[in-house]
Amino acid sequence: METAATKYIGDLRTEMIHLRSGSVITTDAPVDNKGKGEYFSPTDLVASALGSCIFTIMGIAAREHGFSIDGTSCRITKIMTEKPRKIGEIRIDFDFTGNEYTDKQKKILEYCVKSCPIALSLNESVYQNVKLIF
Repeated sequence: METAATKYIGDLRTEMIHLRSGSVITTDAPVDNKGKGEYFSPTDLVASALGSCIFTIMGIAAREHGFSIDGTSCRITKIMTEKPRKIGEIRIDFDFTGNEYTDKQKKILEYCVKSCPIALSLNESVYQNVKLIF
């Protein structure tokens, strides 16, 4: 089954429709690449998808092991390189403060960082700088 339908809507923007749910995402070129930066850029979505994917895998693991990561947040920073223009680094700081985790639970969460499908799919030239703050 197809995942999404994407349409170029002009002015360096696209509109993506998730075919199963009907959710819509609009993208815009970033300010540093001739866009207005009014929406996520495609490379912003890649960086954000990594954080979301890791959270999803963490949530599955936490559920399977009987604990919760509800309320956890993360901050994502995408760093571009110039020649060639591409994502060079994705920094993600996961903030688990405010909840108590055992050493075993921390190890489970740490394992999830490298086992999410996006982390495994990104080219090794994209440095994944992920920190878990407990």
